Amino acid sequence: MAKPSDELINLCRAAVEAEREATSAPYTEERWAPWRAAAETFQAAVTAEAAATETDRGKLEMAAKKAVLHSDTTVE
Repeated sequence: MAKPSDELINLCRAAVEAEREATSAPYTEERWAPWRAAAETFQAAVTAEAAATETDRGKLEMAAKKAVLHSDTTVE
């Protein structure tokens, strides 16, 4: 499995936290804007890191998400 950088994991974590905040109440543009921004930042970082490390982009994204969403398991 791909090994995401600490920075990528932190960006993923920020996007997940922003999603939780956005979905904790009824939709408003202002509530969801930080989530969209965090998700866009994370996706751009995944693309850049995948290109820089010649890693499959999808595998890298999934490894970062696994590290954040399933922190009780280790990322190989």
